[in-house]
Amino acid sequence: MHLSGQAPAFQRRRPGGDRQVRLKTAGQAELSSPGAPELRRPKQPDRHELKEGEAMAYAQRHGKGWRARYKKPDGSWGSRSGFETKAAAEAWGEDQESLIRRHLWIDPQESETPFGTFAEAWLTGSRLAITTQAKYRSYLDNHVLPQWEDWPLIQIFNNHLEVQGWVNELHDELAEPTVASVFALFSTIMNVAVRARKVPASPCQGIRVTTGEYEAERQVATPAQFLRAAVRLHDSFGYAGFVLTLMDGYTGARWSELVGLQPHEYDEINKAIRVQEPLTEAGGALAKAKRTKTPAGKRWVQLPPFLAELYEALLEDCIHPYVFVGEKGGNLRRGNFRQRFWRPAWDGDPDNPDPGKRLAPVLPGFTFHEGRHTQRTWLAEDGIPEVARAARLGHKMPGMANVYEHVTPEMKRRVLEALQERWEASLLALRGRDRARLLVLHPQMEEQINRLTARRQAEASEGDKIIAQISPRQA
Repeated sequence: MHLSGQAPAFQRRRPGGDRQVRLKTAGQAELSSPGAPELRRPKQPDRHELKEGEAMAYAQRHGKGWRARYKKPDGSWGSRSGFETKAAAEAWGEDQESLIRRHLWIDPQESETPFGTFAEAWLTGSRLAITTQAKYRSYLDNHVLPQWEDWPLIQIFNNHLEVQGWVNELHDELAEPTVASVFALFSTIMNVAVRARKVPASPCQGIRVTTGEYEAERQVATPAQFLRAAVRLHDSFGYAGFVLTLMDGYTGARWSELVGLQPHEYDEINKAIRVQEPLTEAGGALAKAKRTKTPAGKRWVQLPPFLAELYEALLEDCIHPYVFVGEKGGNLRRGNFRQRFWRPAWDGDPDNPDPGKRLAPVLPGFTFHEGRHTQRTWLAEDGIPEVARAARLGHKMPGMANVYEHVTPEMKRRVLEALQERWEASLLALRGRDRARLLVLHPQMEEQINRLTARRQAEASEGDKIIAQISPRQA
């Protein structure tokens, strides 16, 4: 007895019939014992003769070739032409229906969507901050769309090596962090395409983006360095530059949060600034954002006593809608301020041919954003609990700490005391030309410096007296 490779089906006798068990094999006549009635297998219809109401893929003549027809999940019929043989068309249609039954099917027409069309639809429908949308727009226009705009999504899915080659080429013209950001956007869009049932999986899995050797260096300035830079900003930008520099170091607020401050966003009782609507810059336009970068970013930031006094003096002379403005009252722009004022103050000018204008560096390369790193590092050094550090900078605590840990009045008091002590130490640390210039700009600080100096001398004298009273045996 010869059986084909297809699995056999068994038929058992019905009640009242004979006790014979017959074996039916596809493509063969039924085998039975002698004397059994001959059973004939019904003839199956050709697939191309099936009607559309039947849920079975089939092939149709289409010009000189064949067209596959299959039933979609919504009940409509899909098709694809261009097959040279009937068997090829039927096989492709059967594959589609097999994927549909396993809930793995992706509409071939949807998978042919050009990347550029899908990316534009995603960006238009995304709820993004103004600055984030501007950044994504720039990445798409300059780096992503020139490569992938006309590629069908399914073709990108089938070209993993092409994606890796594109990333390698980005490294030839961009810094490693920028390459990582551009690729992250591309990967995000492809992951959305997967969830939208355009492609079965993302081709970005396993792409080597960075070498792992690059790590951005973050600098932390000392209180004395902040004071030296603030004095220089006073010379170049005015009193507002002096206060803005100290606000950067002693509040940890972002650039957009500080330059977006308005006079009414200050609590005179609690000596605190309100961070709620930062000033964002996107596409060359400045506007008040409707919300902070994250929900945790919406907060009140208390100022230490010395900084509250300086800030209130600035508010007294403020005649513009914003506290920190340019010479003509316009909003500050990050790039212009950085190039004209911030960099010269921190980098100095040691090679200036004019000895009178020659300035030693304070902390070369120090950025405005590193003021946030400095603030949190200072507080960590001073033993401030993490929940208070996170709240001051507008960070969210990780895990359950975000639910069960809270900032207490005692923690706030310790923060202000620690920052005030750092300010006083910076006044005493200032020497020579820097101290002389500070006293010219702020003569009222001379009395404070003298008072702090006398107190430190008294504390040192008291310490020497205590040591002198200790007997050699006690020592």
